[in-house]
Parts: sequence; structure tokens; C-alpha cells
Amino acid sequence: MLNLVLFGPPGAGKGTQSEKLIAKYNLVHLSTGDILRSEIAGGTALGLEAKKLMDQGILVPDAVVIGMIESKVDASKGSRGFIFDGFPRTTAQAEALDKLLQSKGTGINRMLALEVPKDELVKRLLNRGKDSGRADDQNEAVIEKRIDEYNNKTAPLKNYYTAQNKFRGVSGVGSIDEIFERLCKEVDATSVNA
Repeated sequence: MLNLVLFGPPGAGKGTQSEKLIAKYNLVHLSTGDILRSEIAGGTALGLEAKKLMDQGILVPDAVVIGMIESKVDASKGSRGFIFDGFPRTTAQAEALDKLLQSKGTGINRMLALEVPKDELVKRLLNRGKDSGRADDQNEAVIEKRIDEYNNKTAPLKNYYTAQNKFRGVSGVGSIDEIFERLCKEVDATSVNA
């Protein structure tokens, strides 16, 4: 089983690249952002609570996210593997994910981090906000807060996965295809050694 964490700050291109990786390697996509947006669109209590937090640039609580991930993993038994997009975001979530996957007889093979300069991230998110209508992508102050929150809470995951020899940084600058080729080189190396 091939299980990947695709990692990077808001605007790094995780969604775009995960779609391409899913198609090539036949993986199940687990995107907490997509799951949360689906809840928001459905008008559920969880969705309304999540929208309020997301519009402020605040992360949704771990217990909620971990429960959603477990449900999706359980619903995808027999898959070739998973690509985790936007999760884990903290060391506590990474530890919980490791425990969850171990209980299912598997684990994370590789954490691929898309690395993009901050000024490029802000530019990408503002452009995305014009097209998507997402409030959290239209306000530069909220974007800055999301990037800062990523740097403060999420970036330490690099150390967590480096200690397990699973972290690989990949330049997230260039064309979509160039970035995808860099990611595939890491996945192919992972598959051979998994």
C-alpha cells in the first residue's frame, strides 16, 4: 500500500498536484479541505462551525478532522493507498494518523512537501480568490494569517517526518507538469523502497 502526505502552505498547489498523483498511482484522495467544504455546502452543523473558523484563518479542531479521516479510510478498504492532502497539519495529528494507520496494518510511506516562497503564495491565493469566490482567499490579511499559522503549527511536521526518514522537499515553483515530474520521481523512489 502506498500512502503519501502531500504537504505545503496554502496556495502551494496541493490540490492540483494531488489530482495528478491520484490519477497516475490510483490512490484515494483524502483532502480535509474538500471534506470540510462539502460539509459547508451541505449546511451541516459541522460545516457551519468549520466555515466560521476557516473564514478567520483558524484550523478546525483535531478531533473533528481525525474522525473524518478514519471514516474515509474505513470506507476505502482494498484501495491501493491514500494521498493525504492538507492533513496532518500538526505533530499531534501526525501521531494520531500513524496510530490510525497502524491499527489498519499500514502507514505513511513518504511526506512530500511543496516548497513555495511566501510572496508567490499570496499572489496565487489572491488570484484563486477571484475565481473561486472563497472569502479566505480574497483577504490578504487572512491569507497572511493562514501562512503564519502554517509556519507556526504545521511546518514542525518536517522534523517529525525527517526523524522517520520520510520527508522530501520538492520545489513547488514552475509549470504544473514540471512540479508533477519532480513529485513522481520521489513517489517512484518511494514505491521501490516501500
